[in-house]
Amino acid sequence: MTTALITGSTAGIGAAFARRLAASGTDGSGADRGHGAGHHLVLVARDRERLRRQATELHDRHGVEVEVLPADLSTDEGIGAVEARLADRTHPVDLLVNNAGFGNKGAYLEVPLADELKMLKVHCEAVLRLTTAATASMRERGRGGVVNVASVAAFVPRGTYGASKAWVVQFTQGAAHDLAGSGVRLMALCPGFVRTEFHRRAKMGTDNIPGWMWLDADKLVAAALADLARGRTVSIPDPRYKALMGLVKLTPRALLTGMTSRTGRKYGPQ
Repeated sequence: MTTALITGSTAGIGAAFARRLAASGTDGSGADRGHGAGHHLVLVARDRERLRRQATELHDRHGVEVEVLPADLSTDEGIGAVEARLADRTHPVDLLVNNAGFGNKGAYLEVPLADELKMLKVHCEAVLRLTTAATASMRERGRGGVVNVASVAAFVPRGTYGASKAWVVQFTQGAAHDLAGSGVRLMALCPGFVRTEFHRRAKMGTDNIPGWMWLDADKLVAAALADLARGRTVSIPDPRYKALMGLVKLTPRALLTGMTSRTGRKYGPQ
């Protein structure tokens, strides 16, 4: 049995990864092994009780072992605890999903600097450190996979959130290139709007978001794991958003900045 570690596992995309991987596992490359061969899981989030409820449900439904690791990835202590688990050679992790993240409501200079720095800690430093801890062990074994959850916001000029997700994409692509041939695959996952707790936690309204822009978390995860198995280093797992990102590449940067600024204030960062 292989083991997957998922950060931000108790809601949204992270919870969808946990359900999918418990039900039908993949090997370190992301290739689906079929039903009845689910991953053992290590679930990481801040809320201990919520983690325990999630672990019990997944264990009872799928018969996999589920370990809980309460950790706040905006702190050195929290990141260090997850690093230590990823570095454990006796109970290795075969697939890491760096999913933890959040948004801040407001334009530049409206958001407290402490909140912006906290975002960079979670989106950038934690991703760097956890990916490093995981891939060092994976490279020794000659197999493994890492999915770093970014956003389509990575491809447009949209404040600290978009900048942090752009860093995730660039870092993941560079690391994937450097580890080519090692048996370790890395992929940046770039979703659009997904029905999760993300916007509610950031106190952002979603009533004005067109229905066609919403993605289903379970379908998103299935497409992402398929892209990982194909060896893609960047996944935009929906034709609608692939088309939108194609238009983004053709739009003059100055015009794009104005458009994304207005859209960001209306819809939020993800």
